[in-house]
Amino acid sequence: MITLAWIRMMAAYNAEMNRRLYAAADTLDEAQRRADRGAFFGSIHGTLSHLLWGDGFWMHRFDGWPKPPGGIGTSVEFPGGWAAMKDQRADMDARIAAWAAQLDPGWLTGDLTWFSGSRGADVTRPRAVLLTHFFNHQTHHRGQVHALLTSFGAATGDTDLPFILDF
Repeated sequence: MITLAWIRMMAAYNAEMNRRLYAAADTLDEAQRRADRGAFFGSIHGTLSHLLWGDGFWMHRFDGWPKPPGGIGTSVEFPGGWAAMKDQRADMDARIAAWAAQLDPGWLTGDLTWFSGSRGADVTRPRAVLLTHFFNHQTHHRGQVHALLTSFGAATGDTDLPFILDF
């Protein structure tokens, strides 16, 4: 289904796109970043915060990282201020890339079971499917942030995977 090379490529794409989005968001003021613009998580800040929270939650499941506080409803408040969020995003992206670099192919063949608070039950799914979801979730919400940024006139540069990474 997916390969280690694909996972590493997606981790690199994730990090580069986050760098670009955060740089574009840095050109806005705090009020613009926090303005509710009708996105699923409201604002640029809220959506980026949810992504950081969600990535931490999945990495908790995948690799035992510390579980982020709260739930989906409070993920828009994680981790707080803009400076803290930028620092944590850069750190998390580096850690995701390092995790992907050492990942064993056998890990992809198994299932992962966890308690889903949103479903109120244990859930078991193939790790490869969950990892695909992990990267798809990032791309989905980054697309929302991109739309919000461009509505303010901020530019991220190219977002197309084949033109961002060197192969």
